[in-house]
Amino acid sequence: MDFRPDEMTRAFADEAAAFLDEHVLPAEPVLAAQLAAAPGEWGPRPIVRDLQEIARERGLWNLFLPPGPHGRGGGLSNLRYAPVAEITGRSPRLAPAAMNCAAPDTGNMELLVHFGTPEQQERWLEPLLEARIRSAFCMTEPGTASSDASQIGTRVHRDGGEWVVNGRKWFATGAMNPECELLVVMGKTDPNGPRHRQQSMILVPRGTPGVTVVRPLTVLGYDDRDHGGHAEIRFEDVRVPAANLLGEPGGGFAIAQARLGPGRIHHCMRALGMAERALDLVRGRANERIAFGGPLARRGVVREWAADARVQVEALRLLVLKTAWLMDTEGNRAAMKEIQAIKVAVPRAVQGILDRAIQLFGAAGLTGDHPLAEMFAAARSLRLADGPDEVHAASLGKAELRLSSSTMEGAVQ
Repeated sequence: MDFRPDEMTRAFADEAAAFLDEHVLPAEPVLAAQLAAAPGEWGPRPIVRDLQEIARERGLWNLFLPPGPHGRGGGLSNLRYAPVAEITGRSPRLAPAAMNCAAPDTGNMELLVHFGTPEQQERWLEPLLEARIRSAFCMTEPGTASSDASQIGTRVHRDGGEWVVNGRKWFATGAMNPECELLVVMGKTDPNGPRHRQQSMILVPRGTPGVTVVRPLTVLGYDDRDHGGHAEIRFEDVRVPAANLLGEPGGGFAIAQARLGPGRIHHCMRALGMAERALDLVRGRANERIAFGGPLARRGVVREWAADARVQVEALRLLVLKTAWLMDTEGNRAAMKEIQAIKVAVPRAVQGILDRAIQLFGAAGLTGDHPLAEMFAAARSLRLADGPDEVHAASLGKAELRLSSSTMEGAVQ
């Protein structure tokens, strides 16, 4: 495994870093001011549109989507995208959105690329690739353990030439955004079928009669209104054409796994960028803040924190790169153990790094004067997003303890 960045990777990473330093980081206070000026509005502010135009001009657009036979690619492989995604993680509210590489649209675009019909791609994929509309992914439900797909309560049944959807979803990220026009809904089409063939994916236009956006939800107090928040949605006798089925009937679980694999590694890539941003802030704070006769950087406990953080980031970056390499060379299924490992390890480690950074900043670390508290909330939420830590750890542990035929023979002897 050779993870040295090639010429293309270095070029995109350098361009992304320059874009971040020259435009994105200076725009963070502008975004804050625009959010404060219109507290009742959901969705992107003017500064995001300005940054998107610059990103397009610099060729930093849709880079998450690997090139492929579908003809929609033009971006980077997972391994090449990793350093770029990490850079965008340094400004998680602005950089991914500016480059049209923000969840949940990235995952929904990948679904449409791989499972959408030409008609579905023309209606939904093309405007998503151009950032003319937004989308939401509706899987999690308030009344069930949604990490167990067999417990999904939303029902979808066929009625002539239509699908009828009934159920409740929540934490549909981006659904409060008025530009959100597409809801990708997972529901049960065959409750009595095999456990992993009960579910299907349905494309539901947000304005369809029977779709009610009930309320916005918060994440540790943050409403994330800059990108459309996280909505609870009720579906009551929602009717869509039969052609709005994504993939085949009963294929919802497999489609969800295909979506969540790349989504998980993208989250981990960006989380490492958050950790690096935190360490940048810690470096400045530790050398400038004087306490008990000297800078905090001279304190043994602070040095130990910094050392631990550096070891964790370097080790996890290598694991993320290995995972990306496996996904590119062997496919997502072959990389499942590594995907589960990074999904468990990276958010936990980054949450710990951010927690210590907040501690170093004292009360200031809890405020909006620095990005640490907001990034901490984001890192904490990643331990639940795309499946809780415990589910991934249980699956990984099961695979790790599974006896091979050779091991079984040795045990018998």
